[in-house]
Amino acid sequence: MRALPRRALLAAPAAVLMFALVACGGASDSDSGSPKAADTRQSAQSAGAAAGDTDDETEPPLTGDIKQKAEAAALAEYPGTVVKSEEDAEKPGMYAVEVKQQDGTSIEVYLDKSFKVTDTKKEGTEETDDAS
Repeated sequence: MRALPRRALLAAPAAVLMFALVACGGASDSDSGSPKAADTRQSAQSAGAAAGDTDDETEPPLTGDIKQKAEAAALAEYPGTVVKSEEDAEKPGMYAVEVKQQDGTSIEVYLDKSFKVTDTKKEGTEETDDAS
């Protein structure tokens, strides 16, 4: 008779653990499959794409002397107003300066570490033009 209470004491924590794992797993699965969760994910993805952020990498902004030199080199080739300047995550070792030109279009100017323009991309297109 003594063996029965010992087994019961050992089985109770295991049963509680199993119940907790099933309960947590069930709630997670039911939320991720709901239409509301799918709508939230889709709207977040479309908002990122609309902003031009289609990659998962964060591009750190340029600062200090590097920022001044990169912006000056980009503006010398493509006059306008600098919108942003950052290290380019898509092309490691390059700088990217977005310039809004006088006609209202934006162009992303890619520079190497010596601040030489190597490539450009008109905003809103996926085509690149060689700036040689």
